Amino acid sequence: MPAKPAVQSVQVFGRKKTATAVAHCKRGNGLLKVNGRLLDTLEPSSLRYKLQEPILLLGKERFSGVDIRVRVKGGGRVAQIYAIRQAVSKSLVAYYQKYVDEASKKEIKDILIQYDRTLLVADRSEERRVGKECRSRWSPYH
Repeated sequence: MPAKPAVQSVQVFGRKKTATAVAHCKRGNGLLKVNGRLLDTLEPSSLRYKLQEPILLLGKERFSGVDIRVRVKGGGRVAQIYAIRQAVSKSLVAYYQKYVDEASKKEIKDILIQYDRTLLVADRSEERRVGKECRSRWSPYH
């Protein structure tokens, strides 16, 4: 039995609060699905534009050679959308780094970071402090 050729793919995650999105990026023809559904069917529709930011920034031609499938769980709807857009951005950067070339990967990364750093970096700005609420301050009345 002949051995199957190795599939060129990368798997990357994106996080926002408690939502985690795992993006599986492989060579293909521009398919972008989230939990088995196309991007156009995702709710809330007001944040659909946020999901398309990486595509609009980088141009459809960069996404035309890859298929990206995303699984997302946890968190609320808004956090999930932010996790998805981060996973999509990171997966494209990782794919270009591994299978295309370093120069185009750097170009993509620079465009994304210049627009919005959270597209590539997961910041936990309100990390929960042990024993206190996230935004609580010391008060002399307690």
